[in-house]
Amino acid sequence: MKYQKRQKAIILLADGTIFYGKAVGNKQGTSFGEVCFNTGMTGYQEIFTDPSYFGQLMVTTNAHIGNYGTNVDEVESDSIKIAGLICKNFSYVYSRVDSEGSLEEFLDKNNLLAISDVDTRALVSYIRDHGAMNAVISTEVDNVEGLKKQLAEIPNMEGLELASKVSTKEPYYFGDENATYKVAALDIGIKKNILRNIAKRDAYIKVFPYNSKFEDLEAFKPDGYFLSNGPGDPEPLVEAQNLAKEIIKRNLPLFGICLGHQVIARANGVSTYKMHNGHRGINHPVKNLLTGKGEITSQNHGFAVNKEESEANPDLQVTHVHLNDHTVAGLAMKNKNCFSVQYHPEASPGPHDSSYLFDQFIENIKK
Repeated sequence: MKYQKRQKAIILLADGTIFYGKAVGNKQGTSFGEVCFNTGMTGYQEIFTDPSYFGQLMVTTNAHIGNYGTNVDEVESDSIKIAGLICKNFSYVYSRVDSEGSLEEFLDKNNLLAISDVDTRALVSYIRDHGAMNAVISTEVDNVEGLKKQLAEIPNMEGLELASKVSTKEPYYFGDENATYKVAALDIGIKKNILRNIAKRDAYIKVFPYNSKFEDLEAFKPDGYFLSNGPGDPEPLVEAQNLAKEIIKRNLPLFGICLGHQVIARANGVSTYKMHNGHRGINHPVKNLLTGKGEITSQNHGFAVNKEESEANPDLQVTHVHLNDHTVAGLAMKNKNCFSVQYHPEASPGPHDSSYLFDQFIENIKK
């Protein structure tokens, strides 16, 4: 337990609103990003290392963060991807049989600024009312005017291309090279657990950088193609959209998750838009319109697919809807071997309601 006097800190929102807290540990400094919140009760390590959260200041609504430590098997990428952490109670002491270290050590190793002792209920309520916006967290509590000027220079998430910041620089392989099927995956922010879920279904995967051409993926002679999750606005990802168009034109098996889902929609001429808050949590209810069944899902996205345009598109079928706000949660092409979802079937937030989607992908490959 740390008993030293802790540094005061502030959260300054783009509209000038200020919330107060204290820096976690000895870390000092300033960090900018879009402030958003996640309602999950567990899974903080997976959230912090998910590339889809790149450039975001994460507010955790659970009252205690860090209480079960960290484990190397629970990272979703090679490093922390959030821009900063905002929480209520930070646990310096942790307890779990298979923990390998504290969250404080994990944050320090990744040089991440974290702020605790924040009234997160008030902050989340404010974001819910006013929408996700840019913000800064800082221990420079006496430099508010300077921070405001710096914050004004930070680009908005809308129109921001971030896939290039998190994508692999070189292709790499995942899984058993003697597997029955081969899958080419476009990395626009891919999570490790997605690769694990595809690989354990007897597939060998080659992961390609965000700006790869169809010819690059085709040279692997894959049986199926996958477009990953990722951060930022799908609109600027023209190369990924063109890649999707080429795969669809040839009627090759294609599966997209989250940002990949949005890329597939845009490849079909359907627009996307920035949401007021986005969906971030592990208890989002989705209805499968094909089976009538409900699914409890893990979601993490700040953009969504236009529902009216999806329903009006003669080539598309809306297969899943989010039951809270009726946004599009899944699409399938009527005459092509292509489908996508706006949520994370690999995350398994307690139940495994959505894992069938990986089986469906393999079944599409078999056909």
